Amino acid sequence: MAATVTELLLARADDETLAITYRGRTWTWREHIAEARLRAAAILSVADPARPMHIGTLLGNTPEMLTSLAAGALGGYVTVGINNTRRGAALADDIRRADVQILLTDAEHRALLDGLDLDGVTVFDVSSPEWAELLGGAGELTPHSVPGATDTFMLIFTSGTSGNPKPVQLAHMMVPFAGPPLVDRFGIGSDDICYLSMPLFHSAAILGGYCVALTSGAAMAPAKFSASTFLSDIRRSGATYMNYVGKPLAYILATEERPDDADNPLRVAFGNEATDRDIEEFGRRFGCTVWDGFGSTELAIIITREPGTPPGSIGKGYPGVAVYNSTTVTECPPAVFDEHGALVNPDDAIGELVNADGTGLFMGYYRDEGATAERTRGGLYWSGDLAYKDADGYIYLAGRTADWMRVDGENLAAGPIERILQRLDVISRLAVYAVPDDRVGDAVMAAIVLRDNTSLGPDEFADFLADQLDLSPKAWPRYVRLAADLPTTATNKILKRALVREGATAGDGILWRRESRSTTYEIVGSQAPAL
Repeated sequence: MAATVTELLLARADDETLAITYRGRTWTWREHIAEARLRAAAILSVADPARPMHIGTLLGNTPEMLTSLAAGALGGYVTVGINNTRRGAALADDIRRADVQILLTDAEHRALLDGLDLDGVTVFDVSSPEWAELLGGAGELTPHSVPGATDTFMLIFTSGTSGNPKPVQLAHMMVPFAGPPLVDRFGIGSDDICYLSMPLFHSAAILGGYCVALTSGAAMAPAKFSASTFLSDIRRSGATYMNYVGKPLAYILATEERPDDADNPLRVAFGNEATDRDIEEFGRRFGCTVWDGFGSTELAIIITREPGTPPGSIGKGYPGVAVYNSTTVTECPPAVFDEHGALVNPDDAIGELVNADGTGLFMGYYRDEGATAERTRGGLYWSGDLAYKDADGYIYLAGRTADWMRVDGENLAAGPIERILQRLDVISRLAVYAVPDDRVGDAVMAAIVLRDNTSLGPDEFADFLADQLDLSPKAWPRYVRLAADLPTTATNKILKRALVREGATAGDGILWRRESRSTTYEIVGSQAPAL
């Protein structure tokens, strides 16, 4: 069995089956791997062997990115996935922090580097004549190294939802480890086509999509995610499998439904962080199976949703996954619910998701011993995610560790409130977070994006809250912002810290407020037409 990405690719070097389909062009696996060998040879011909052999990719989801990934594995060097949504000094910091010596970009992204101090990084535009000339002069590939299972395949930056992104060392073994369970579960073979629209610089695409293609021989259809073109992309490419992370299903479901939406080749959508409602509705509307799980970028926490998982739960964890009190470093007691399903012991039951058996498959952050030590303190892996576990072992997310709110003497977590608000059918996406309040410590605020062609009024919202018997009166949002959209990371995760910085304001939308102990809302601010 292959233990590295290199071995997986070499095993397909002579395959004449479809490897890539993109905008009317196709590549067989043999052609794809031959192009990757040539690219690796060209890069190594100009690389400095005295420096870390780190080759950055500032590219979109294109065949160029797939070729670059394969080239790194075949050339025995580390590919650094550069987040193409970063800008200015932050982008330059990422490139320097990862010790990139050569950066590959294209015409679409080249201007992002203008004016940046990259400290001696050599930049190649892979759409330029200069790059074509370099490829033309490349000889046979002599790899820089032959990677082993634990050697680094990629440096992948975390999403940055709770701070500056950190480069995770993704080992070669992770791709052959992650692929086969998905291939077996969904019956993926060489006749399938994997739709890769999540950013290929992030682990969600590598370990939810790329790995499936490499371990099964299925083809890859790289694409830039767009809710409006999703269905036409699926039909045009013939995609039978897709992966997602964050809120893509919600974006797609917000588009107008058509009678023939289920007339498409898609069989399976696999990913994480979709709501129960979106999972059910996406499967119904597009006629496919949706399987939602949970995994950290660092790969130490893995949770799968099995049949029979209760509503609101993300499933059961792999061995070692537990919920710990970060102060006492002991496991939290099981969650207790009242007759309405409300959590009655949040102070005791909610803790941090950990891998109590150790660091799992986490290989550490590159050149960041402090952050690595914080994540692995006491011999455990600390995820930074709040959660609670019921008596049957099912896990429920409660937000990030920064999502604790202290409201009038009571500790509240954002996750349970978000799940309750999501029951309101007109809501497409939302975020719950704390804003300062001089009287009660924190005030609960909700930022809401409505589905297209729907509306929501203050009285309707208040009536809905009153009907939710598992919602504590203190968990009613004090402020509600109706927005056209919410800030997100490149991996479609809502960026709450940006909302927190804006405070109790309307932003570009409408702001409602209710007074303390009141159950009615009034409009107090508006920067946009009524939604």
